Amino acid sequence: MKVAGHVMKNLVRRNRKFALVLELEPLYQCNLACAGCGKIQHPDEVLQRRLSVQQCVDAVEECDAPIVSIAGGEPLVHREIDQIAKELVKRKRFVYLCTNAILMERKLDLFEPSPYFAWMVHIDGMRERHDQVVERDGVFDKAVAAIREAKRRGFRVCTNTTFFEPDGPKQIRAILDYLNDEVGVDQMQISPGYAYEKAPDQEHFLGVERTREIFREAFAGGKRRQWRLNHSPLFLDFLEGKVDFACTAWGIPSYSIFGWQRPCYLLSDGGYAKSYRELLDETPWEQYGRGRNPKCANCMAHCGYEPTAVVATVTSLRQSLRAGLEMMQPHAPAD
Repeated sequence: MKVAGHVMKNLVRRNRKFALVLELEPLYQCNLACAGCGKIQHPDEVLQRRLSVQQCVDAVEECDAPIVSIAGGEPLVHREIDQIAKELVKRKRFVYLCTNAILMERKLDLFEPSPYFAWMVHIDGMRERHDQVVERDGVFDKAVAAIREAKRRGFRVCTNTTFFEPDGPKQIRAILDYLNDEVGVDQMQISPGYAYEKAPDQEHFLGVERTREIFREAFAGGKRRQWRLNHSPLFLDFLEGKVDFACTAWGIPSYSIFGWQRPCYLLSDGGYAKSYRELLDETPWEQYGRGRNPKCANCMAHCGYEPTAVVATVTSLRQSLRAGLEMMQPHAPAD
């Protein structure tokens, strides 16, 4: 409801470009070196840099996004990460702290459960597949243990799963069933992988047709309605190829140690802006998106297309009712 109100407020003011979620990257350093990641392939002097608590707060207030996804790198490596989260929660922003969970159990005491705070744990498949993706044995078990402990302490816990070419409908169903029914996470976020230019592995990113094919099969039989997915129904339709949208990357802007990334969280082709207003006004948006830029040709990531789907939902009575009904479906987390 808060997001819907934010959308309507901006539309009434005739603001066509506005932020729904801020991808906040207070550092690029990580304690893993995943082959599909394009955020840690920087020199050591860059990986040592950090955003301050005040810089993070200022960025959130500047773009006025109601939701903040704290990413990286690994945010829990940041010594002031608990203070960053605390200050944003104090301002009643919905904070999702993304983590690979290696440090999560050790850091839980630094955080307090809140309706405005959620852990977002990266789980990229069942045990063998996940450990293969992150290139370290034992990470899957450590992440699941951290999720269970956080749930026991009263935290809201979500997961984020990225799918690559080796993943098919069977694998998607397996991990979502496991997280939904056995682990009992509150919500799950999913996305086809995007081909970061700096990622060491460039061979296993999904193309558009393959993405639609595997999600259509994975969602068959009403399966997607059985999972607690953290997406609008229209975005899930988009993954299946039932609808198509234009990319509105300004809806989920990215702020990092370099500034406001152009054009989006996944692509720094246009460099960095010094302010959110500069990002909006001086980025040549017409040059980005599928059909406009070869680098965007196979992208179906949520950071570009979920904002489009959310605005389409809020501005349609039929889609708003549909989204509301799906949200109210009785699928309680497992104990």
